Amino acid sequence: MKTWDIYTYDFERAGPHPAIIVSHPDRVARAPAVNVLICTSQRASRPPNENEVRLNGADGLDWETLCRCDMLWLVEKSKLKQKRGTVSPIRRRQIVNKINAAMGWKLV
Repeated sequence: MKTWDIYTYDFERAGPHPAIIVSHPDRVARAPAVNVLICTSQRASRPPNENEVRLNGADGLDWETLCRCDMLWLVEKSKLKQKRGTVSPIRRRQIVNKINAAMGWKLV
């Protein structure tokens, strides 16, 4: 299990969805819980909103999926199931930029 891996997680009230691990590699290696981003479980049928990034087969997913970058979820690693893929390098940069913008963090 590594940062940028995509697993299925059963989110409370939302059900099973792809989840991208975004915690620091040290946390992933040592802690029982990690931060993830939730992605849509249905095929993306619209353009991404300003807080979303579109993922696809290049990231190991079966269809185009929207990743919400405006909320981090702390989840137990043991509840992450079925590795689905790994976020491609170009989309990693897009996700980091979207998280920074959504949180109001300005990089100097």
